[in-house]
Amino acid sequence: MRTFTTQMEAARKGIITEELKTVACKESMSVEELRPLVAEGKVVICANKNHKCLEPEGIGSMLKTKVNVNLGVSRDCKDYRAEMEKVMEAVHMGAHAIMDLSSHGDTAPFRRKLTSECPVMVGTVPVYDSVIHYQRDLDTLTAQDFLDVVRMHAQDGVDFVTLHCGITRKTVEQIRKQNRKMNIVSRGGSLVFAWMCMTGNENPFFEYYDEILEICREYDVTVSLGDACRPGCLADASDACQIEELVRLGELTKRAWEKDVQVMVEGPGHMPIDQVAANMKIQQSVCCGAPFYVLGPLVTDIAPGYDHITAAIGGAVAAANGAAFLCYVTPAEHLALPNVEDVKQGVIASRIAAHAADIAKGVRGARLVDDRMADARRALDWETQWACALDPQTAKDIRAERKPEHEDTCSMCGKFCAVRSMNKALAGEHIDIL
Repeated sequence: MRTFTTQMEAARKGIITEELKTVACKESMSVEELRPLVAEGKVVICANKNHKCLEPEGIGSMLKTKVNVNLGVSRDCKDYRAEMEKVMEAVHMGAHAIMDLSSHGDTAPFRRKLTSECPVMVGTVPVYDSVIHYQRDLDTLTAQDFLDVVRMHAQDGVDFVTLHCGITRKTVEQIRKQNRKMNIVSRGGSLVFAWMCMTGNENPFFEYYDEILEICREYDVTVSLGDACRPGCLADASDACQIEELVRLGELTKRAWEKDVQVMVEGPGHMPIDQVAANMKIQQSVCCGAPFYVLGPLVTDIAPGYDHITAAIGGAVAAANGAAFLCYVTPAEHLALPNVEDVKQGVIASRIAAHAADIAKGVRGARLVDDRMADARRALDWETQWACALDPQTAKDIRAERKPEHEDTCSMCGKFCAVRSMNKALAGEHIDIL
């Protein structure tokens, strides 16, 4: 019989859950090392008790950096079958979480399909679904309507929910006076902002935060505190709106921990590369070490079509300085709903950033595969190189399309290959070049 409600409560009581055992094994840690981190809130194990097929993961700055994939239909792209194909590709490419950000149609069947079939963490943004679920204009919805949708998602098995709890009536006045270049670019944050402007009421996710925590505690849903004021361009980075909201998110983090509810904190956004590390350190201090979940950050605003690269650059710096969870960005960012190939490119770019950061911060075992790759390259052992690669099929395809004359080389260097020459020289063999 289950004697705890959330993973945090179990850890605080000294109970070793099956999920904690699994995560400890994946992270090459002992349960004795991991349990205090979960108890303190520095690691979250997003595991709704109704998500029965979940293969749990841990999220925390001292663990391997995890990658999230955003998916979901829109009014212009309504095919849920296509979204499920993207889910399968994302999981195949190594994503650790799927967020369903659907903004059209009957979302419940797709969400329930995810939590009944998808082995990775599933997240949602309930404020999107509120308008869709009730099929009413935003300003007719009540605070209770929003809370009821949070409960529905929790009952459906969602592991984490993004809630924009940190903007208040004061934020409305700030945004009006501050003349930001991009105002609010968070979709959920803009909906909450619009609702407050139209109704004159306080943010329901802030005003009724305690009631939301009770729902999350009941189902062990992790709260991902959304950054409604994240910068949407370099000019808005690290401004008063962003930092003041972060301070409020730190306060909300502590309130959640008082109820044994797990918390992640979301971060920027668009940001010059020289500000990224400082922002990570500020978050760690203000939010008491709660895992930081970042979108990018994108380090330049001028690369539409290549924003998976701008985000990977920022993501590597962010994770090396304490971010725990990277939200992937695809080549379609700012342009369109991503297709399957965009999803693949986004996942790979984020996984490269995550792995590079894990090496930099000394995550246990992170560099072992790089060392195996180096040994395989020295031995010109192509099969082992494929086994070490993040995307072996792409590597194989490139080599096959430009096949070399000699199998122990590639078509770039041929017999000029430095590895081949050094192997022969050190073995005392004749080195034939022509």
